[in-house]
Parts: sequence; structure tokens; C-alpha cells
Amino acid sequence: MKKIILTVFAASSLLLYSTQAFALLNFSVGVPLSHSFADTNVAESEGVSGYFIQIGVPMLPGIGMDSYKTKVKCEGCDGDLHVATTMYNLYYLLPIPIVNLTIGVGAGDTKFECSGWDCSWQDGGTATQWYTSFGMPIMPLFDLHLSYRSVSSKIEMITGSDKGKKDDVGGNVMGLGIGFNF
Repeated sequence: MKKIILTVFAASSLLLYSTQAFALLNFSVGVPLSHSFADTNVAESEGVSGYFIQIGVPMLPGIGMDSYKTKVKCEGCDGDLHVATTMYNLYYLLPIPIVNLTIGVGAGDTKFECSGWDCSWQDGGTATQWYTSFGMPIMPLFDLHLSYRSVSSKIEMITGSDKGKKDDVGGNVMGLGIGFNF
């Protein structure tokens, strides 16, 4: 009986120690892996780069920031065309043992960035997102997580024959990150 009690105590100590609920502070960094646009007539992705950062304390909402650029296929362009997105997030880390499940929302802006020509034909636009992240502890203080973001954004054209037209550059972003629990 004594061995069973010690085994249960040791197993539960390991499981509960690896959860976020006993950390004083959690910090997460990540990178986008892919970005697919909802309207492929407007833009097609050729790759994405950037970062995701979030910081919080257990049982309270945390804050975060996403900043990434997606290279857009642009046939006949003299330079590169990117969709630059910056988001400010509010998230909540659900207190579930063994896995780390995060849900969040964000708001920010998005715009086309051009290299090699003038990009003043657009005014940029606002962007919103909801996201979720699923993490598995790899050691008591670290977790590896995969995230999915659903982004809604439109960029308005301010000059030329397309003046007033709004290009839908919303879509889905997948990311990979690591979390630290102190």
C-alpha cells in the first residue's frame, strides 16, 4: 500500500508540475510556418517570415504581438511585394493538465509593402484574428506548441482605376513555437 501511495504521489507531482497553473509567468515565442490567403485571386503566398510573442500569468488573460510578412506571387513586378501584418493579442491559457491549450483574439493592421516601386496606391487596412494554440510539455518548464490563426483583413485601393476597391488579404496562418514557464 505504501508503494502505491508513493507511486501515485510521484506521478501526480510530475504531471501537475508540468502544467502552466503552477508557473508564475509564462513566455512564448514562435514563428509562422505558412500563410494561405482566403482569396487566391487577390494574392498567393510564396512564403512567410516573422514572429509571435506572448507573455502572461496563470489564471489571467495575457498579451501578445504578432508581426510577419508574407511574400506575394507577383508576375511582371519589378521588385518584391509583401503583405505586412502586425497584430496585438489578448489570450487565455486554459488550465488543463498535461496539455497547454491557448485561445485568443487580436486586432491590428495590414498593408502591402513594395520594393522596387512606389506602393502609395493602397492605404493599408485593419485586421482582426482569432487563434488557438496546442502545446505539449517537453520538459517541466518548456512546451512546444502549434498554432492556428484565422485572419480577416481588407486593404483599400486609394488611387487608379481600382480606387475604393478593397482587396481581401485575410486567410490562415500556421505557426510553431516554444513556451517557457517560470
